[in-house]
Amino acid sequence: MCGTVQAMSNSPTDLDTILTRGVVETIGDDVLRSRLRAGEKLRIKLGIDPTSPHVHIGRAVQLLKLRDFQQAGHTVVFIVGDFTGVIGDTSDKDSERPMLDREQIEANKSTYFAQVGKVLDLSLVETHENSAWLANLTYREIGEHADCFSVADFIARDNIKRRLDAGKRVSLREVLYPLMQGYDSVAVRADVELGGTDQRFNLLAGRVLQERLGQGAQSILMGPLINGLDGRKMSSSWGNTINLTDSPEDMYGKVMSLRDELIPNYYEYCTRVSMEDVVAVCDGLAANTLHPRDAKMRLARELVTLYHGADAAVGAEQHFVQTFQERGIPDDIPSVSVIAGSALVDTLLKAGMVASKSEWRRLVDGGAVEVVGDGARVTDPSLVVDHAITLKIGKRRFVQLLVE
Repeated sequence: MCGTVQAMSNSPTDLDTILTRGVVETIGDDVLRSRLRAGEKLRIKLGIDPTSPHVHIGRAVQLLKLRDFQQAGHTVVFIVGDFTGVIGDTSDKDSERPMLDREQIEANKSTYFAQVGKVLDLSLVETHENSAWLANLTYREIGEHADCFSVADFIARDNIKRRLDAGKRVSLREVLYPLMQGYDSVAVRADVELGGTDQRFNLLAGRVLQERLGQGAQSILMGPLINGLDGRKMSSSWGNTINLTDSPEDMYGKVMSLRDELIPNYYEYCTRVSMEDVVAVCDGLAANTLHPRDAKMRLARELVTLYHGADAAVGAEQHFVQTFQERGIPDDIPSVSVIAGSALVDTLLKAGMVASKSEWRRLVDGGAVEVVGDGARVTDPSLVVDHAITLKIGKRRFVQLLVE
């Protein structure tokens, strides 16, 4: 990736910056550029389903792009998909996503606007919940929307084709999701919709429905999917996320556990560090003149500053240095997200940090498990995790447990 990064203007309102940074595919590019050059103020749409209580920085790639448009004077439209979240999007899944109950969606969405407010000026954001229009559609209207698409269109999608070829179930409910996301664009009269590359079919559905219902077809900007701390796609279901709600110390520590090869992507897509600086980081890493640790420390400061402020970033870095570097602890130890109240041994087994419960018991009984920071030994093999801790297991194994 380092070899492909090119410097561009630092200005967030620069047209090329808006249309290229954090963008891997554009549909309707010529029309969009023409409208922007003509000085039109456009309606820029982004929707997020509250399938988790946390918004992670993979989703924030699109929020930052929304902020670029906001700073350029356009109307940003943010939709919490409280209705689509119940149905479930299958775009990035290799198996059927279960329907969520409304109570779970209500609980998850309770802080979404506050989290989005860490990135956007909410006083200038048009906010919606899509149950406002989707819950009121009639069967006839849904039938008219469905008539715009064929079954072949749907099953041609890569993940759906793989599931069908493997003999896995594909529910009719999943066919409805693109119709609903597409109708969101009609309801808010979107000129541009943002989304990840996994959303391509859903985003295109918006263009189809807009044209069928007498509106101009929205342009589409698709951003990359960000890999999480373990190298897989960042996903709340896998627990490999950096969340906007993480404490400054947890956010900083998670960044320091990031795989080295992901550093350039995080600089370009998850921050607003100038592209000249991103190129310099890439060049330094490639030439071995910049240590990955130092690159990650700056990245951690940038992210904590973005979501918690400069003072919090200073404090988080001091905490990290005192906890890790001054005690001779590696700064690239793995981090594992765990639900509060989980048994420590189960978490370590799942993360591959111990081979078995009997090995864990031997380590604990032998005094070989230490809580980094206060030097206390773990003495109870059945210990339950209720707060973030870092463990030293034996002489060389370290793991950082970050509680959700």
